[in-house]
Amino acid sequence: MIKFRFFKKLWKFFSDNYFLAIFFAGIAFIGVVSVYKLFFVKPLYVYAKVKMGQGLWWASTQKPSFWFIDSLKKIQEEKDLTGQPIAKILSIRYYPYWESNQYNVYLIMKLKVTGNPKTGKYNFKRSTIGVGSPVDFEFPQAQFSGTIIELSEKPIKEKLIKKTIYITKPFAYHWEFDNIKLTDYYFDGQEKTLEVVDKSIDNVFSNIIPLKSVVNLSETESRVSITVKLKIKVKVANNKIIFGEEQIISVGKTINITTDNFYFQDYQIAKIEE
Repeated sequence: MIKFRFFKKLWKFFSDNYFLAIFFAGIAFIGVVSVYKLFFVKPLYVYAKVKMGQGLWWASTQKPSFWFIDSLKKIQEEKDLTGQPIAKILSIRYYPYWESNQYNVYLIMKLKVTGNPKTGKYNFKRSTIGVGSPVDFEFPQAQFSGTIIELSEKPIKEKLIKKTIYITKPFAYHWEFDNIKLTDYYFDGQEKTLEVVDKSIDNVFSNIIPLKSVVNLSETESRVSITVKLKIKVKVANNKIIFGEEQIISVGKTINITTDNFYFQDYQIAKIEE
């Protein structure tokens, strides 16, 4: 009887104050939906390849240095307010940006998203994502932005194949040839993607080099033409051979690559072999 009177008074109260009834009903509905999504809905994950850097076309920021890459290696997961993981770095690859101390960094990541696999539309942190869209991450050890360059519902596997290329440089210095070491290589964070196999001097000739002086003087300096044989790992996309995600490999093209101990600047690709 007491319970009946209590519910009767409660009903009368909400009947007289229907705005409060709507308010509490809304809170209850949100709570039920949140609990359902948190404990009963299976999380949805996608895999993304992200190029680190400001993802907005109108903004240009400095590329990361090696000290930032080193901090990325210590990152585990980014978690939401409930402690659930929403982003995880699966692999890191990095390639020097020309002759600077900066790098192009590419991450393969696992992201917790909402959306419909049937339509292929997904939201990450309440923002729609797709190839070309900017994305932000807030890991405990580092915060950074990036651009999604590949998105997949299945784990992304790097399909690299081996190629042999010959690169040449005329009018090179003797010290360049001397400092190119056989078996020298470049490690991109996951594997050796470039290795020096052989080197040779094709010819030796002299240049007349003018000296800066009040009197017109000149000296003769010996130069060489260098050819270097390299083994590289590349991917093939749209009938193009690509090294380091973005550098196209083709005969006659000038290439700027590096090993851990030498920077090949202004070398031309003379030959490509399987």
